[in-house]
Amino acid sequence: MKKPQVIAFYLPQFYPTPENDKWWGEGFTEWTNVAKARPLFKGHYQPKLPGKLGFYDLRLPETRETQADLAREAGVDAFCYWHYWFNGRRLLDRVFTEVVDSGKPDFPFCLCWANHSWYQKTWDPNKPNRLLMEQTYPGEQDYIAHFKAMLPAFKDHRYMKIDGKLVFGIFEPDAIPSFALMKEIWNCLAIENGLQGFYFFGLAQGEARAHMIVKEKYDAVVYDNMATVYDRNWSLTRRALDKILHRPHVIRYEDYVKETIAYFKEHPQYIPCLVPNFDHSPRSGLKGIILHKSTPQKWERLFNAVYEQQVKKESPLLVIKSWNEWGEGNYLEPDEIFGKAYLEIIRKVKNQF
Repeated sequence: MKKPQVIAFYLPQFYPTPENDKWWGEGFTEWTNVAKARPLFKGHYQPKLPGKLGFYDLRLPETRETQADLAREAGVDAFCYWHYWFNGRRLLDRVFTEVVDSGKPDFPFCLCWANHSWYQKTWDPNKPNRLLMEQTYPGEQDYIAHFKAMLPAFKDHRYMKIDGKLVFGIFEPDAIPSFALMKEIWNCLAIENGLQGFYFFGLAQGEARAHMIVKEKYDAVVYDNMATVYDRNWSLTRRALDKILHRPHVIRYEDYVKETIAYFKEHPQYIPCLVPNFDHSPRSGLKGIILHKSTPQKWERLFNAVYEQQVKKESPLLVIKSWNEWGEGNYLEPDEIFGKAYLEIIRKVKNQF
C-alpha cells in the first residue's frame, strides 16, 4: 500500500526585513498582527497565541530545528516553503537560504512560488490599496535566472521528489502568461544539471482555476476547498448585509469538514489541500473570513476521511495549509489552548494505515 506524502505550507514571515520596516514600521513581523488580535463576537477564539515555540524569530537555527522535530514526530513529511521571486529579486528569502546553506535542519522540503503582487491593503484593510511590490513575468531570461538562483536548493538531497522529479508549486497558476515556456525551460535546465525535471502543481481555489491548471498541463491540481465552501455558504445578500452590519464572514468549521470530505470523494483527480483552522481577522479585522469552532476532533474527522481516500487511490501527496500562518489563524504548530493536539492527529491517522 502506497501512502501519500504529507506536506505543509511554511511561511517565513517571522523576522524583521528592511521592506517590512519601511512599509509597516520598524520590527514588523507576522507576530505584530497576531498579538493585537481581539475577539469580534461572543465565542470567537482570539487572540490565538503560540504555545511551545512562543513568539519565535526564524533567524534562530534552534527554532527551525525544533519546528522540524515537531513535524517529524507528527508525521509531516516535508515543509513546502513559500518562495517569493520578483523579476530577479527575492524577498523573505533569508530563512530558506540559511536552511539550504547550512544543511540544517535535516528535514525534507520543497517550494511553492507565491507569485502575486503585494499590496498595502493585504495587511491593513483600513489603508489604501497601494501597490508595494509588483509581480511581473518578463519571459525567458527571467525563467532562466529564477532557475539558476534556486539551483542550490534543487540539488540539495533534502529536496522532495515524486518519481524522481522535483516538487514545485505555483500559487497563482493562471497568472503566468507562458507556463508552457517556463515548464520547458526548467525541465531542460534540470536535465542539463543532472536532475530529472519537475513535478509542477498548481494551487486551485475554485473549479475554473482547477480546469485551467489541467488545460495548462501541470502535473497536478492541489485543490483548496475553503473558497468553494465560502461561496456555497455565503450569498451576495449575506455578504452585503455583513458589510452593512460591520461583522466578519463566519463559516462553521463543521460545515467546511462535511463539504470538503464530500468534495474530494466526488473529485478524486485532485490532490487535497486541507485547512485545520482559519481566521483571517488578525490581518483583516471585520473583513476577515473565519472558520469558526475548529477543534482537534473535527480536524481528525476531516484528515482521517481524506487521508483514507488518498491511500485508496495511491495518491502521491496530501497538502496541509498551513504549518505556521499565524496571522490567518491557520497553523499546525502548538498553541496555548490545544497544544500539540492538531499535530498528534496526523501521526494517529497515518499509523492506522
